Amino acid sequence: MLLKRNILAGKSKFNLFIFILLVYFSLFKVTAAKDNTEGTFTDLKILDKISSKNTLVKLKNGELITFNDLSIKSFKCKNSKFDDNPEITAYIQVKDLTNKDNNEVFVFNGWMFSSSPSITPFDHPVYDVWLINCY
Repeated sequence: MLLKRNILAGKSKFNLFIFILLVYFSLFKVTAAKDNTEGTFTDLKILDKISSKNTLVKLKNGELITFNDLSIKSFKCKNSKFDDNPEITAYIQVKDLTNKDNNEVFVFNGWMFSSSPSITPFDHPVYDVWLINCY
């Protein structure tokens, strides 16, 4: 008498394993999209110390804008994952266009934090710049 193996049970287990694997990776992509904290636009508030006027400037990341005597470019901005005390960070470069001697030097080049702007201060005699929002 010949014994027959149950080959169909092995195939169904393999198919079940593949199905569970596909479901896992499809759910992983959905949860990864929800945790995306990186924004496309950066809001900066610029204070003119001479006239005492505040101006809200909206930047698209990667684009260069000119505000009076400043050339401003935002490369990246991120929101924190925590809702109770939100932290907004942005990587920003600022050039002073009135300084014709050395065009390669930035007035500010680095990460700016919304909750504590004094960590990496923006030092300019005429303007102050604060990070407001990232979306």
